[in-house]
Amino acid sequence: MTLIGETSGKPPAADLIKDGTDASFMADVVEASKTTPVVVDFWATWCGPCRQLGPSLEKHVAAAKGAVKLVKIDIDKNPAFAGQLRVQSIPAVFAFVDGRPVDGFMGALPDSQVKQFIDRLAKKGGGAGGSPVDDLLDLGRESLELGDFGGAAQAFAEVLREDQQNVKALAGLAKVYVASGDPDRAREILEMVPPDAKDGELDSVRAALALAAEATSETAAFEQRLTSDPADHEARFELAKALAGRGQMEAAVDHLLAIIEADREWNDQAARKQLLTIFEAAGHTSEVAKNGRRRLSAILFS
Repeated sequence: MTLIGETSGKPPAADLIKDGTDASFMADVVEASKTTPVVVDFWATWCGPCRQLGPSLEKHVAAAKGAVKLVKIDIDKNPAFAGQLRVQSIPAVFAFVDGRPVDGFMGALPDSQVKQFIDRLAKKGGGAGGSPVDDLLDLGRESLELGDFGGAAQAFAEVLREDQQNVKALAGLAKVYVASGDPDRAREILEMVPPDAKDGELDSVRAALALAAEATSETAAFEQRLTSDPADHEARFELAKALAGRGQMEAAVDHLLAIIEADREWNDQAARKQLLTIFEAAGHTSEVAKNGRRRLSAILFS
């Protein structure tokens, strides 16, 4: 194997970042990932975004200090496994754990998002942590929070291959469809949930579906009304509903908190009730909910 890349003027360990081939894929990726997560970077010499992404991947893999490995594969010279993984555009990045792809993305991400991708994968290193199912669910949730719908769907689907009635995976997959603008498909997924199942993540996705059902696709009229009259609470409330239905939770929270700050009792506390629905849809441990609750408390107890 040819060692590639340099970090801080010093090459990484020989087994940390490698050029891979179709012939070595099973050993370097599948088998190696059973002990250490492996990132596979499918690239080509003519690909400009690949040249942008490659150094970022190498830097953050090196910074993980052995918790993650990187295998770079030139698809022009080694097309077999790229074809099996249905790579249609490059750069294409896959994360392997326990011999299976569990996460990934396509295109050149900003350096900060590459770091997040490597950091969350590094948590799975060395067989540490919970069960493989729990690890996949964590990957799915983290990918969803980052807006990586493909990676999230892949992680949840991997769980469902082993357990078709896993409630958390079904809820997670439904949430992916809500976030990507396909509520009908999300409802189909929820129909697969056992009737007696109870789970906070089910409540979360149902709240997200409720927000999507209430949303209007038109926001310009409400925005124009607010420009004319910032105290038009009805326009601000309808705009918040529309934004929440599109998944723009933070912007929706901002508008609802503005109403509460101006008039806590407006319309029978409609803004506060809508805010609580958003917290449930985002997940009670999400940054949207935690920051929103902190700001709400500051208003209510000021």
